[in-house]
Amino acid sequence: MEQNLFELDPDEVAAGQAGMAPEDVFDDPGIPLAARLRPRNLDEYFGQRHLLEPGRLLRRAIDADRFSSIILSGPPGVGKTSLAEVIARISNSEFIRLSGVTSSVADVRREIAAAVARRRATGRRTILFVDEIHRFNRSQQDSLLPDVENGNVRLIGATTHNPQFYVNGALLSRSLVFRLEALTGDEIAALLRRAIDDPRAFPGRRIELDDDAVKFLATACEGDARRALNALEIAVMTAVPETDGVIRVTAAEAEASIQRKMIVYGDDGHYDTASAFIKSMRGSDADAAIYYLARMLHAGEDIRFIARRLVIFASEDIGNADPRALELTVAAMQAVEMIGLPEAQLILSQAVTYCATAPKSNASCAAISAALSDVAENRVLPIPKHLRDAHYPGAAKQGIGADYRNPHDCEGGFVVQEYLGVEKHYYEPKPIGYESKLRERIAYWNTLRRKANDDGESGKA
Repeated sequence: MEQNLFELDPDEVAAGQAGMAPEDVFDDPGIPLAARLRPRNLDEYFGQRHLLEPGRLLRRAIDADRFSSIILSGPPGVGKTSLAEVIARISNSEFIRLSGVTSSVADVRREIAAAVARRRATGRRTILFVDEIHRFNRSQQDSLLPDVENGNVRLIGATTHNPQFYVNGALLSRSLVFRLEALTGDEIAALLRRAIDDPRAFPGRRIELDDDAVKFLATACEGDARRALNALEIAVMTAVPETDGVIRVTAAEAEASIQRKMIVYGDDGHYDTASAFIKSMRGSDADAAIYYLARMLHAGEDIRFIARRLVIFASEDIGNADPRALELTVAAMQAVEMIGLPEAQLILSQAVTYCATAPKSNASCAAISAALSDVAENRVLPIPKHLRDAHYPGAAKQGIGADYRNPHDCEGGFVVQEYLGVEKHYYEPKPIGYESKLRERIAYWNTLRRKANDDGESGKA
């Protein structure tokens, strides 16, 4: 009979996987601290109170042991794998782990066949954990459906991406989907303090962790528990013990044990940050817009992408309320292409602050949207004869262009004549910025048109 991973002591598990005695596992550099300290129950699990407090849906599903498939999404290091292992332990299930990166359909089928045989022989159910499930293609995900549906395995999938975009709809419809959030600073701090007291962490060593070191790691690790524990391990293992044998981790040693602060970005971070960036400029909050610009730059976002978004924003959200915005953003796009980082951040900052503080109007955007909708959904309007191209023999005989009047030949550069054939109002300038002047001008022209209509002159040459 197969030995259940979760009937063993965690120290023995880690030791067995490494091929050594339990007392030696703690000094093995191949088994990270984060792996040694995986929670054994929900009491040892840090974070995700919004999912695991009593009464919450996930907690109820775990306590009642009633679920067929769970999809856990969230940034790295927030406990997706650890939670899956805890669920397997609580439900007394066999825990089988596959990787969305390296596993194939054959691997999935083999493990499902083993799960079916195990259930028949021992009555034990199997939790099939697929890490980075978004890396499974459609056929691989589809291969899970029949056995999830009939209960041969219970699936727990983990992904750092938005499952709505990367997991098949058929699989999502059969799953409970939960979003795990980055741990708070207090939760990271509590995790670090517990780590130095846990006998699985650094046996035989006396460790003191300064409050400043905890504060630094809780901030620098951006809610990533794995990164915080890895940094703590490096600090402890490389620190020189004091004369009394105590290993003291100070803020300086903590800073030396972690690389440049990283921001969890990826696809979700890219879209979410860009969305917040645009909405902050639209809301005229220059400080928020600059913060999100800095966040994108720090994460290594393509500066050409940022510049393109600024050009689009200048037309979509500012428009004719300040026509200079388009000129400035186009110039910024060209400049960042020629100059590059780090100086390009100055150009982007200027363009962002200008756009954020410019008067806003989406009238041009709304105008083209409405016109496109009319073209797509309604009968295409015939072009009036006097507006058609008359530069060909025989046009005059057909009355093409004969009644056209050139506004340049008229007083004020304006003449009342029909241009569309029906009354439509797509462009409605807003009473803000330069568009307020356009609004007045259009109102004046409309007055002339109404007067001409009242006089019976509408459409006359």
